[in-house]
Amino acid sequence: MRRRTRLSPAALRPRDVLHVGSAGLRTRPLRVVLSALGIAIGIATMIAVVGISASSKAQLLRKLDALGTNMLVATPGQDMFGEKVRLPERSPGMVGRIDGVQQVGATGDLGQSVRRSEKIPQEETGGITLKATTEGLLRTLRGTMASGTWLNAATGRYPSVVLGHVSAQRLGIVGPGQQVYIGGRYFTVTGILAPLPLAPEIERSALVGWPAAAALLGFDGHPTAIYERSTDASVQAVRDLIPGTVDPENPRNVLVTDPSSALQAKAATEGAFTDLLLGLGGVALLVGGVGVANTMIISVLERRHEIGLRRSMGATRGQIRLQFVTESLLLSGLGGLAGIALGAAATYAFAASGGMPWVVPLWAVGGGFGATLVIGTVAGLYPAVRAARLSPTLALQAV
Repeated sequence: MRRRTRLSPAALRPRDVLHVGSAGLRTRPLRVVLSALGIAIGIATMIAVVGISASSKAQLLRKLDALGTNMLVATPGQDMFGEKVRLPERSPGMVGRIDGVQQVGATGDLGQSVRRSEKIPQEETGGITLKATTEGLLRTLRGTMASGTWLNAATGRYPSVVLGHVSAQRLGIVGPGQQVYIGGRYFTVTGILAPLPLAPEIERSALVGWPAAAALLGFDGHPTAIYERSTDASVQAVRDLIPGTVDPENPRNVLVTDPSSALQAKAATEGAFTDLLLGLGGVALLVGGVGVANTMIISVLERRHEIGLRRSMGATRGQIRLQFVTESLLLSGLGGLAGIALGAAATYAFAASGGMPWVVPLWAVGGGFGATLVIGTVAGLYPAVRAARLSPTLALQAV
């Protein structure tokens, strides 16, 4: 009796799988573009959201590095009766003697208004605070002058004033040499400060020298804010020592704050509001996956004759499934690559317009592309199984 020989199906090489899997894409390019568009929009949204958030955070961290996180500000608190206390006149010098402190500056609030001329009513202050200041304040704040010069040993003794950039805008002062009316006399503007992110109260102030404030404006010499910079390693130790150094009898009356904490908190929570946008991107990606699945189902229905012909020539159900899953993966992968490019371009445009560093995290790129492959596999699985179950005879009769 002759033994029957069982034929085994020919194995498909990776090149063959790629060829048959891309056949449907090559013959219907417009459908491919429209189907991949949903995936591209979803991935582009996710990449752009993550990239813009990362770029903003990098900008904040860069600003923090430039401004430093080693500055503390001591201000007077309230006593047990709820009244505001006064810091001792010698407290700036006392703070400067603490181990680790490198720079100290101080300001003292003055009651006079700052006006452009004596004809402006005294009640119209424009929200500008007049402060006496020490020479070391600018160096301690790491500030710069937008124009003019800072107060020095000479100008600090005469009716000279430096304006914060907000104060200068409100007074209409555009450069040094102009005058403002303070305490019954005119003061000459010697300079305008550049923005100070760590000291917004200085941006809205007019600053006069400590000696001039005492001689011309009745300043009592008690500071209302002491700014100090210490080494990074000694910030916490200095913070603990400042209250007792400034007011040994009542250290609880001295408040010590860290101006950089707001920027640090903002940098830490920069991505907190991106979750919603990431969710919207995920929804768009899911909708794109549904579009891919719909496209693949239509492709199976249109290509039943091709499926029947391949089955009749020896293709197995597994090879049919592999063909359509591969086609779905290629379709989703093309959309994913286009989405990554669009998201990166959107991030670059946003970063360039705001002068920020361009940051697109690699994990976002890898995760986004991985998500497209997962969606492509899931979207193509049902159409692939449906195609593999088609009877060769019925498929050929459907022509």
